[in-house]
Amino acid sequence: MGKNNLLLLFVRNPELGKVKTRLAASVGPETALEVYIHLLQHTRQVTQALPMDKLVYYVGGVNKDDIWPNAIYQKREQVDGDLGQRMQAAFAAAYLEGYTSVVIIGSDCLQLTPEIILKAYEELETHDVVVGPALDGGYYLIGMNCLYPQLFQNKQWSTAHVFPETIQDLQRLKLSYALLPRLSDVDQVEDLDEELLRDFGL
Repeated sequence: MGKNNLLLLFVRNPELGKVKTRLAASVGPETALEVYIHLLQHTRQVTQALPMDKLVYYVGGVNKDDIWPNAIYQKREQVDGDLGQRMQAAFAAAYLEGYTSVVIIGSDCLQLTPEIILKAYEELETHDVVVGPALDGGYYLIGMNCLYPQLFQNKQWSTAHVFPETIQDLQRLKLSYALLPRLSDVDQVEDLDEELLRDFGL
């Protein structure tokens, strides 16, 4: 895999009352924090051995001594703005630094595997954009070979409209795109499988 590939990870610092707020409304902030830490650990496990540069973007300050090893992950703080503005800025910075294939993920998808992320870069060899749709109507991954700002603008973030609106943009811009398997993001208690419900006493 080329050295010009970059994986961006958008995360929040695991702080009580500041993560998984929709989930917290059902299970309480303490359990929501436990679930989020579990999600972060899963995302690290999935990504740490992958053969590309990796950059963790934080909301609310960079933590140099957390679960993300400094020898494997670069670390930066996200800019202010809505999710689209923050993602657009991260992609723009990556291309300015010479990366050519850039993929972004969050930390909400327990079904994500190393193979799916590698598949995203493989698809970027023959497509302009790759998208991993989520069951809730958003997406858990998006990647591209250069910046298409329109994909991050005029979106109703955290709603079921995000994925269909993104596909409409791709078609309007006449960009070639590939879709990855449709996976589940963990945002509400209904998104937790039976094993996790048992683990967290729910």
